Amino acid sequence: LIGLSVHDTQCGFKLFTREASKALFDNLHLERWAFDTELVIIAKLLDFDIVEVGVDWEEVDGSKLHTGKIALLVASVDMLRDMICVRACYSLHLWGLKDRTKKRGR
Repeated sequence: LIGLSVHDTQCGFKLFTREASKALFDNLHLERWAFDTELVIIAKLLDFDIVEVGVDWEEVDGSKLHTGKIALLVASVDMLRDMICVRACYSLHLWGLKDRTKKRGR
């Protein structure tokens, strides 16, 4: 839907360089479900490298996601709405970037 090669934007484990975190979070518009998706799009627009690395993960009680059928449906619709919004707003240039400076190092 967002046209990028990242397999799991919703993973709760992310690591950024100082330069990347400043550039990405200074440009972030969404504060809801799909903010991770927007981060990936901003990273690509600013030419930051994105690497997915497998990690061993253990589920821990206390998830903020409610797992009832209605709650999951609402969360899914909200996520889809946000993803469409992000794609449309950047594609139609409704949202711009404050910093279009490409990264200097790798």
